[in-house]
Amino acid sequence: MNRYSAWKYVLIGVALFVGIVYTLPNFFPEVPAVQVSTSKANIKIDNSTLQTVEGALKAANIAYRGETIDPTGIKVRFADGDTRLKAKDVLQQKLGDDYIVALNQVSSSPRWLASIGALPMYLGLDLRGGVYFLLQVDMKGALDWAQRALDADRRYDDPASLDVAADKATLEKIAAALATARRIADHLFKDIPAPARID
Repeated sequence: MNRYSAWKYVLIGVALFVGIVYTLPNFFPEVPAVQVSTSKANIKIDNSTLQTVEGALKAANIAYRGETIDPTGIKVRFADGDTRLKAKDVLQQKLGDDYIVALNQVSSSPRWLASIGALPMYLGLDLRGGVYFLLQVDMKGALDWAQRALDADRRYDDPASLDVAADKATLEKIAAALATARRIADHLFKDIPAPARID
């Protein structure tokens, strides 16, 4: 014999069902993604921007697993990190400096869950195990710096390779300093007789 009314059991069942549905997004792992946004007020992220992103990826033969557009920008999901890096370079070149193309991680939960507001619980850095940084080297700047260093070493090792026209001011300063030192030496030692010559 039941001690409670049937409607109470129904209410408990509905609450459990809703709780399970809204918990489901937490079981889907995060996947690599690229986020396209802008920091300029006169540029809007809309469906035309989404079509430009899709067209750029298709033209470069880069496969993606899905895309979403929301107030924060466009997020495109990829199967792995290498594909994501290629897509970032392609999109940055296509969209230009007016847009920010950043690496991101998004949930792989189905769209229908997001459409009813069932979003994953985003953990803080302490629970996620830290933060990931991607360091990139400015190759052009590094090569320019290396070339300047090599040129400086070559001029130091081989004085004949000095560019006289470029270093004319420096050579004039050195010549003036030597002339001044010569005059000072002549003035200091003018009263000292020359050493006697022994035959």
